[in-house]
Amino acid sequence: MPVPTPAAAMAIRDSLEEEVLIALVRAAWLAAERSNAVTAAAGLSPSQYNVLRILRAAGRGGMSCTEIGARMVTRDSDLTRLMSGLAGAGLVVRGTDSNDRRRSTNRITAAGRALLSRLDRDVAEAAKQTLGHLSRTRLTALRDLLVAFAPPPLS
Repeated sequence: MPVPTPAAAMAIRDSLEEEVLIALVRAAWLAAERSNAVTAAAGLSPSQYNVLRILRAAGRGGMSCTEIGARMVTRDSDLTRLMSGLAGAGLVVRGTDSNDRRRSTNRITAAGRALLSRLDRDVAEAAKQTLGHLSRTRLTALRDLLVAFAPPPLS
């Protein structure tokens, strides 16, 4: 039995592009629901969690707010405020770049790394609960389509 498209399931006559966009937005919302619950239980918003992941990957060199913003999964309109909140919680430390005093550099703290380490397994489990019903072939195809649609930023 074929799976109905989102528009067909709701008896709406949209273009294929609109149907795909609706399905994509709905899937993103459903996919984020579980992982957002995990991070919220740890007192982090999705954006705060995203920043900590980015800074963990950046290593000791850290990143400027501009660099972090370019790598965010979703855009946050006030990244400076977000960084200040993380710094106030002791999860991030902000400093001045030694080469350019006008530029600030953000680094994850040991407390930030420890918090992410505690969340890693639960976030991975949430992803498996959300997408585990898809075969490896389908997951690979989905990933490839999504990357073709929205390529990751260049490093």
